[in-house]
Amino acid sequence: MKDEEKTIPSSKNHEGHITVDSELGVGTAFSIYLPASKKHITTKKDEERLFVGKGRILVMDDEEVIREALGAILNYLGYQVEFTKNGEEAIALYKKNKDSDQPFDAVILDLTIPGGMGGKEAIKQLIEFDPDVKAIVSSGYSTDPVMADYRNYGFKGVVAKPYDIKELSETLHEVLIERDE
Repeated sequence: MKDEEKTIPSSKNHEGHITVDSELGVGTAFSIYLPASKKHITTKKDEERLFVGKGRILVMDDEEVIREALGAILNYLGYQVEFTKNGEEAIALYKKNKDSDQPFDAVILDLTIPGGMGGKEAIKQLIEFDPDVKAIVSSGYSTDPVMADYRNYGFKGVVAKPYDIKELSETLHEVLIERDE
């Protein structure tokens, strides 16, 4: 014995309907009909779109694990990376490569280096040497005034630790696009 298809009235005004087809001993099938939306649906893929790039990035951070992790992310995004542990090393390597056939396209400087020169001091010397340096400040201390007003200190961008690959890709893209304008 087969029941007839029945439409169940909706309690919401969505302009759709539900039907039920049931046969004793065989089973029941529910069909749900909803109108198509005209709105753009954001997918997870859209939200995770990354900006890949190319160029050379100098990373200054005193922690090896941070250098390794950031290097892996930057390589994944398409960049070549070199590392230093403090501001003195970063300035020396930047200067050495500035007039070579492979200068750095951007520099990511850790704000604080215990017992060494951090990003706040290093950016001053980098700007004296190269006023067009594309420097990004990085720190886990988001309340530091440099992180909030990074442009007033000479930085072109900011990325907070722990690193978010999407944020990092966007910041690098913005800083490097500025280079080309």
